Amino acid sequence: MSDSIAKLAVLGAGQMGGGITQVAAQRGLTVLLADVDRAHADAGKGRIAKQLGKLVEKGKLPPDEREAILGRIVPVDSVAAFAEADFAIEAATENIELKKKLLTGLDAACKPGSIIATNTSSISITLLGAQTKRPERVIGMHFMNPVPVMELVEIIRGLPTSDETYATTIALAQRLGKLTVTSKDSPGFIVNRVLIPLINEACFALQEGLGTAADIDLGVKKGLNHPMGPLELADLIGLDTCLAIADVLHRELGDDKYRAANVLRMHVAAGWLGRKTGRGFYDYGSK
Repeated sequence: MSDSIAKLAVLGAGQMGGGITQVAAQRGLTVLLADVDRAHADAGKGRIAKQLGKLVEKGKLPPDEREAILGRIVPVDSVAAFAEADFAIEAATENIELKKKLLTGLDAACKPGSIIATNTSSISITLLGAQTKRPERVIGMHFMNPVPVMELVEIIRGLPTSDETYATTIALAQRLGKLTVTSKDSPGFIVNRVLIPLINEACFALQEGLGTAADIDLGVKKGLNHPMGPLELADLIGLDTCLAIADVLHRELGDDKYRAANVLRMHVAAGWLGRKTGRGFYDYGSK
């Protein structure tokens, strides 16, 4: 089970991969961190160091523990170093062709018997597993954003995913302090099957002038008791990611209720992707 995992590997040092790496290292795991090159992996570790520094400043983390956590994060030059890992998690951009390519690369790099998980939030695990020679050891492990704060991990079994792979993945999620739900391998799984239509409907409401972004968000927060409004949540997730998931739902399920609002598509075309670029439905200042 998860106790047999001595080294975890994470591919992708951005928002999601960095969050997964931080949580794993805080839970005592050694994490190999890779990205497109060593510089990006080092930068990812630097952002984690900054986040941990904020916890130290608030008195939530002892300084020596911060150093111990960072010592367990090992940036590497490429996925070739993942041969040492017992479990690898792909956490790249939500792009089907990119993820297919990365799964093939991980399969070649990882040792026989290791498990490959993908943090996809909408793409078929069966399809991604078919890019490897070990589909029975490929599984979906959809972390919520931001990973260090959000308690849930959505587990998705592909058609060939073995019971052993599933049990080991559940145990790893629990070792990371997460609660799990298990979803059928269907577009969007559970969380985004419900969330993306909500965000998209808020986009249509904004597009039609039903209310301002602030009014729509406040209405949902106070009227439905949600901690964040749908448009500010979309900005946090990344509008490009929201659009990619909406397009997967529309294409794979064939129902026009999943058709992305034009205002969402235009924001992505403009490069206004949310918090990560400094502007989305709200202006966060230059990044």
